[in-house]
Formats: sequence, structure tokens, C-alpha cells
Amino acid sequence: MKFPEPLIEGRLIRRYKRFLADVTLPDGTEVTAHCPNTGSMLHCQPTDGRVWLSRSDNPARKLPYTWELVETAQGALACVNTARPNAQAREAIEAGRIHELVGYSHCRPEVRYGEEKSRIDLLLSGHKTKPDAWVEVKNVTLEENGQGFFPDAVTTRGQKHLRELMAQVVLGDRAVLLFVVNHTGIETVRPADHIDPHYGQLLRQAWGAGVEIMAYRANLTRDDGSLSGEMTLFDAVPVNLEV
Repeated sequence: MKFPEPLIEGRLIRRYKRFLADVTLPDGTEVTAHCPNTGSMLHCQPTDGRVWLSRSDNPARKLPYTWELVETAQGALACVNTARPNAQAREAIEAGRIHELVGYSHCRPEVRYGEEKSRIDLLLSGHKTKPDAWVEVKNVTLEENGQGFFPDAVTTRGQKHLRELMAQVVLGDRAVLLFVVNHTGIETVRPADHIDPHYGQLLRQAWGAGVEIMAYRANLTRDDGSLSGEMTLFDAVPVNLEV
């Protein structure tokens, strides 16, 4: 998956009100960008850190710039736009790069389901031998010593999703939690028990109940010192559920 247009490099001044970020562009202009991320973005908002923005020419938009990527203090790249992982996951599934999910002929996004009135990120159907697969996608950018953690803030919504996935297993379908690792410094993924212990408990309960948990990393890369705009899922990452 590639960004449709080249990204614009800048320097982060600050993130505030959760969805806003002030950025200095190379010519010295200061702009306010939309920050499409509801989490804490822990370790992903270094002051004066290098960031990359996309720009929309849609006149209806109040903020034309969107914060897409950041270079962390350790020099890794991370995608902070949580609107991207669903598209990354869908592209990878349809291209056959998520090996556990090969063989489905149909992929539908944002399907309503469950007693708690959720929307599944991707519903896979049409496999010759396997039941439908309900796939919930989560973006992982919190890194500590090479380990990726989810979530980066307490998430009652994420807890609800785990309960809904367990219910689908009871109904006889596949239920999948797919961690999209959008951070080049992450080698393994595990629940962030130090941030949301209840989510960690539910995640292990879901695994025991038959929910499939997997993680795939995006190849955020640079070419000749400039960002290529590539963010394709390509490589499985181990998930560690040990307490």
C-alpha cells in the first residue's frame, strides 16, 4: 500500500486536544494538521521530531493536512493515522499476504454485528472449506525495548470488541484479532497490562475461547534519505500472551 501523493516532511511543535497537531514545514510555515488517533500516542509525539503529513485539496475540509508518520526518538518510523490499518489489512488479505486468511473470495468492511451493536472491520466470506472470518484490526505503535504493546490507553471500546469476537466463535464462525504493527522498531506484540490490565485479561480469555490472534508488520521504508510512502503489510510478528 502506498500513499496516493508524496508526503510532506515537517517538525512537530505539539499535539493538543487529541486531534490537533501544530507542525513546522521546511519553509518555516506553521500549520495545524488533523491527528487521526484517539490513543495516547505514547512515545510517538516527540517535540521537534520529524513528522510526515498528507495534504488534501478538498475545499470542504477545515484542515487540509493530516499527520501520517513520525520518527521516534529512537529513530524508528511509526504510522499514527489509525484510519490506515483497515486498508492495509484489506489489501494484504486480498493479496494473499496474511497466510492464515488465504482463500476467502469476499471481503466486506464495516459490517454491523453483535449484541453490543459493533461494526466489524472486515468480514471475510466465500471460503471453500472454512467458515466466515470476522476480523478486528488494531494499530500497534507503542514500543518499549523492541516490544510492541496494545493498547496505549485504556480502551473500553477494545474490550467490547473482544467480547463480540468471542460471541462469534460460539456461533461457529472464525473470529480474528489482527494487530497491524505500524512501527519499524517492534519485534513482538503483547498486551499492555501496565496500561489496561482488563484488556489484557480479556485478550487472554478470548485466545482461550478460540479467537485467533495474529500480528503483521508494515514495511515503512526510506529510499535515498526520503520517505517512500510505502506501508504494505508483509511480515508476521510473534504475539506474546504470557503474563
